[in-house]
This record gives sequence, C-alpha cells and structure tokens, in this order.
Amino acid sequence: MASLRARRGEPIEVMSELVAYVDGGSLGNPGPSGIGVVIKGGESGPIRIAKWIGHQDNNVAEYAALMEALQCAVALNARKLHVYSDSQVVVRQMTGEYTCRSPRLYSLHWTCRKLARALSFSISHVPRKDNAEANRLAQKAQRQRAN
Repeated sequence: MASLRARRGEPIEVMSELVAYVDGGSLGNPGPSGIGVVIKGGESGPIRIAKWIGHQDNNVAEYAALMEALQCAVALNARKLHVYSDSQVVVRQMTGEYTCRSPRLYSLHWTCRKLARALSFSISHVPRKDNAEANRLAQKAQRQRAN
C-alpha cells in the first residue's frame, strides 16, 4: 500500500490492487433482493458485504452488487479493481460486448461505468460455483427481509 499526502499534510492510504467477487439475486424475479460482495486485497483482510436492496429483479441486483464493489474500491482509494461476476449480462455489458438497451438497467450501467473510470478496472465472468461466498452473502441478505 502506498501513502500520499492530502492538502493538509495527513497521509492518505492508497490500495494498489483489489479483487472483488460480486453477486446479486432475488427470490422470484422480481422479488426480495440482496447483494453479496467480497473484496480482497485490503490491508485489514477481506471485506464482506450482504445488503438488502428491496424488491428488484435479478439483473438490477447484479448491477447493484457491482456498484457496491466499485463504490467501496473508490472509497478505499484503490488504483486497480478486478471484478468476478457470475452474471454474463453484466460482464458483457461492462466490457462493451453487449449494448445496454434496458431502460431499467441503463442508469445502473451508466453509474458503474462512471465509477469504473476512476480505477484501472476489469471484469471477468466466473461460474456460480466459483462465486460461492458472494452468492451466500446475497442469499443471506434476501432472506433477512423475505421472512
């Protein structure tokens, strides 16, 4: 981790490289929804986030998970973020392979692209089995409010 100086002389910690595993889902489509995020590479160990996001569909939840990871990386002053997601739609839209034409996803997609420009950002698709921890966190968040 590098250290920079803020205007007033206090050090600002800069994370060099973070890796995030993200997942979002809903019980029903749409239905009670949650996100799960695991961010690795921080000095104090992995960051785990499980958050209820209301009544949404699966694709909105997947984008919300990505946005949470991006916001966290920016807040941690990361220089680089690589994201693993099991959502092919999100990965292909974020890499430009697919165009985002959905009105309900467009603002989320735009916000994620804007946040990603603050970092050296990359994203890859992983099978669901390789994203198990983020999936568990998302399911935990869904069930907290569904019961």
